[in-house]
Amino acid sequence: MLVPLTRQKFNQLIPLIATGPQYKYYWGKFPDFLQRLLISVVIAAVYVLVRLFAMPGFGPILFVLGVIGAFYWLWGPVFWASMRNAKCRRYKYSGFFRGRVLDWWITDELIGKQETVDNKGDLVIVENREKRINLEVGDETGFTAQLRAPLRVEHKVIARGQKVEMLVMSNRPDLSKIEEITDIYIPSRDLWVSDYPYLRRDYFPEVSRRLRDRPSERPRRRRPPEEQKGRRVEEWE
Repeated sequence: MLVPLTRQKFNQLIPLIATGPQYKYYWGKFPDFLQRLLISVVIAAVYVLVRLFAMPGFGPILFVLGVIGAFYWLWGPVFWASMRNAKCRRYKYSGFFRGRVLDWWITDELIGKQETVDNKGDLVIVENREKRINLEVGDETGFTAQLRAPLRVEHKVIARGQKVEMLVMSNRPDLSKIEEITDIYIPSRDLWVSDYPYLRRDYFPEVSRRLRDRPSERPRRRRPPEEQKGRRVEEWE
């Protein structure tokens, strides 16, 4: 099932400003924090040096820029999460998708390499790998999509045939070509599968419940653009 959403509803589900889970995602681990802190220290040092040689009239402007830069360690996650949301919100149309788990499998993915020296003085390259779950979902219309996310303990309850829900995005009003998908929600387990938490998880289950309470309707087949000409697509608010 695919139900087109109004722009207002889409903006509520994926807000422009970062949510709490999105901020936590970009806050990262301790090395990420240290990197942001180092950038803040460098900016603060540059501000002090520039302030010594700047013309008097530029003092207030430099002060504001210096304070903003010095607190990059704090507001950096908000900026990067908001930029990612903005990239997602550039799509003109969206829809609520409900389907089922078609298949899932686990892969071992290389996420980085680290050079170190062993006790003999030889250079050793250590590969950092992470197990990921690959989830394939689809519906009665033949539409399928795949999502890859870090493997979590709670993912062990995922099974083929479970109902799943998510948002899809497109630049076509009939949603005949899906450009992007969000994180996946499994309502029977109240479980989220995602890498980045696009959706407002405090609000999406309510949208899901309201759609489940609607009268049942036949799944809509996505037609080619030439067949969609002159066809009105009803949006859900």
